[in-house]
Amino acid sequence: MKKLLLVVLLVLPAILFTVDSGNKLMTWAEDELEDEVVDVEGEDAAVVGDDVEPEEEGDSTASPDADTYLLFTQPTHSPGNQLELPAGHPVDFLVGFLNKGSDDFVIETVEASFRYPMDFNYFIQNFSAIAYNREVKPRSEATVLYTFIPSEHFGGRPFGLNIALGYRDASGQQFSEAVFNETVMIYEVDEGLDGETFFLYVFLAGIVVLLLVVGQQFLAGSVGKRKRGNVQRKTIETGTNSNDVDYDWLPEETLRAL
Repeated sequence: MKKLLLVVLLVLPAILFTVDSGNKLMTWAEDELEDEVVDVEGEDAAVVGDDVEPEEEGDSTASPDADTYLLFTQPTHSPGNQLELPAGHPVDFLVGFLNKGSDDFVIETVEASFRYPMDFNYFIQNFSAIAYNREVKPRSEATVLYTFIPSEHFGGRPFGLNIALGYRDASGQQFSEAVFNETVMIYEVDEGLDGETFFLYVFLAGIVVLLLVVGQQFLAGSVGKRKRGNVQRKTIETGTNSNDVDYDWLPEETLRAL
């Protein structure tokens, strides 16, 4: 009994030490796991923040001392209605710039592009950026003209049209303003007579002329045959000469009666 009690007294502290160590180990593991989770969340938050900042920097920036205007001259466009552009034909518009500040501005470029209508970040067609480098004095206004031609293959489909104006102030600070950023409709132009239709009409006219010539020849041949047949009938139906008739076989009484 004393030996058993001695064994229990020796083993019990070891068991308590093991349990306590296990609890501490589990607690330490949970603390480490929470720390790792917190760090991971912090990294994700930092990545999201990095992703958002460039998008904010990439947005169009306009100077508070400048006002811009846009006017479509070909085709004309009334505000409130969707703009419709002809496929394969020039599109002209004017960009007006008003300098309200006390420093000079320089209109650098104007460029246009077609975007995917569901997401304007996807480019469909880029048009050339025209450099103007036109100086605008304080309290002055300037207007520039831009022309582009939509592709003929875009007829019958909507696209997002983005028109960007780039300018700078006297200190060299750059500004980029989207003067137009809406969805437009590209329509096909029904031309009166194109090349394919013209050659088709010429081909049909040639066939008609050929048929008329063949019909005329056929009618001329039929009339000639009829005339020749009538001449032959008249020659045969001239009758006989009475002097050539032989009356010798008739009786004398009949001859006297005649």
